[in-house]
Amino acid sequence: MNKPIWEAQITLEPHGPRPVELTLDNCIKCNVCVTACPVAAVTDLFPGPKYEAPQAGRFRQPKQETPDHSVDYCSGCRVCNMVCPTGVKIAEINARTRETLVNEAKVGPVKRLRNNLLARSELLGQVGQPVAPLANLALNNSISRWLAEKTLGIAAEAPLPRFSSQKFSRWFNSRKNRYLSEKKVVYFRGCATEYYEPRVGKAAVQVLEANGFEVLLPAQNCCGLPLLSNGEFAAARNYHQNNIDKLVGYVKQGYVIVGTSTSCTLTLKEEAPELLDFYSDDARLLAANTFDLHEFLLYLWEAGELKTENLRPIPLQLAYHSPCQYRAHRLGQPSLEIMHLIPELQIVESQAACCGIAGTYGYKTEKYEIAMAVGQPLFAFVQHVNGPAAVCDSETCRWQITHGTGVPTIHPIELLAAAYGLPVEEPLATILN
Repeated sequence: MNKPIWEAQITLEPHGPRPVELTLDNCIKCNVCVTACPVAAVTDLFPGPKYEAPQAGRFRQPKQETPDHSVDYCSGCRVCNMVCPTGVKIAEINARTRETLVNEAKVGPVKRLRNNLLARSELLGQVGQPVAPLANLALNNSISRWLAEKTLGIAAEAPLPRFSSQKFSRWFNSRKNRYLSEKKVVYFRGCATEYYEPRVGKAAVQVLEANGFEVLLPAQNCCGLPLLSNGEFAAARNYHQNNIDKLVGYVKQGYVIVGTSTSCTLTLKEEAPELLDFYSDDARLLAANTFDLHEFLLYLWEAGELKTENLRPIPLQLAYHSPCQYRAHRLGQPSLEIMHLIPELQIVESQAACCGIAGTYGYKTEKYEIAMAVGQPLFAFVQHVNGPAAVCDSETCRWQITHGTGVPTIHPIELLAAAYGLPVEEPLATILN
């Protein structure tokens, strides 16, 4: 008999890791990835996935010339991976090539400083959140943004998030009469929930508790994806090892990890192990027992364990965008299936390839216009649906959608929390009242 989904699987299958570069020989030159690439469609600065990954990859052997800087215009959205019929790890090959550019000092010092600042979201949160009003004023006024653009190359118009007045972990640890249960799950909060959007974590915790789970919040750090995306692999390796050290003990006690950031959970499950060749037993154990929150909830629903009786109706029509990093999980559409359980809620699904922001990509001056052009079909779709809010699982995508449309954007878990009758915060609270 299979274990319940909330009990960790601690028996690992034999595993033979294969370097991602070896998959380039699977390329059949069909050009499907070039056709699907949202970046190549809007700029000539990026020639396309086939040309940068499998084709150019054959020339990137030891002692040969590093590829040109056009590879840095790959946003890492992984659309190419998802459409490739033969399984070439295109985005990963490009990411490793970006690391080569960094290691060989072929990224200028100012750009590297800029990239390192943007990639350290946890450090920015630790510095900015305790002085949130001042930090928000400093980071979101026209003068400071102009200076940041001229000195560091951080686009003045890019959608920097606002620090929250309270960290999520402080809210979590200050609660009285916490829910206790034999069924326990570990919550991986991510930097966005901790420092910018604690409302998402609050909704997740309360939904899990409403379904009989005690939520654990152990020490943890940034997943390291922003560092991986900017070619800073050595620092990302330290981040990933630290998370393994902090979390794998809970897995060995029989608890799974769930997260509300699609990028964070994908990094723990796949991105960090593949890009860093990080396949220790503990790394594999953590990867095998990490779930996106809606993936986890859908498993509960399929097992008849998710409480769906007496869900309150939410009579809204809302646009929903499944972000690239979520589709890269290859899970189907768990969030969409869970939202369909809510009475009277009408979800109109986006067919747009990408919102354009791609983590830190759209914050860079040389890439901001590209990011906005990539996101334009999604922005037009959201405006056409004309709902009071949009819905998206990824934090940076939410910020980009709101930036491109003026429409507030929420996480799907906030809707489920509202359907359970749990307290929700702005912007959903005003929309429902």
